[in-house]
Amino acid sequence: MCPSERNLSRPAKAKSSSTEFRSAFEVLDVDRDGKISREDLRIFYSGFCSGNSGFDDDEMIGTMISLADSNSDGFVEYEEFERVLGLSGFGVMEDVFKVMDKDGDGRLSHEDLRSYMKWAGFSASDEDIKAMIRLGGGDGNGVSFNGLLKILALNFAT
Repeated sequence: MCPSERNLSRPAKAKSSSTEFRSAFEVLDVDRDGKISREDLRIFYSGFCSGNSGFDDDEMIGTMISLADSNSDGFVEYEEFERVLGLSGFGVMEDVFKVMDKDGDGRLSHEDLRSYMKWAGFSASDEDIKAMIRLGGGDGNGVSFNGLLKILALNFAT
């Protein structure tokens, strides 16, 4: 669903009292409609996995949605996302990290973060990216998985 196709008459859901996974949810909610759809996941993974056949697989994406979709509406709302992450630890975020880590070295480099920010439509200067790396406790080689979690704890969306 494109952002212009959102159902604007849909009542807004009450926000969860816990927001510890909100930034991670917003990364995956590509069209910013408040729920993660198959298309959101397809777009997210295609931005990082071009040439890798595994993440453009409709069956795999459907399985990912169905694992979290407790109300069976075909989407993953924030509360469902939060429940899955709370039950499974950070497994989903580890997968997101691996997708963002284009060279597979176990660290998000300046280039990895720049590429993601550009793909996601966020304007970020080299200094902004360096600041994110510092915030995540990284060095000249980038940030670890735990560093990404530190970065996502802050909401950079405007």
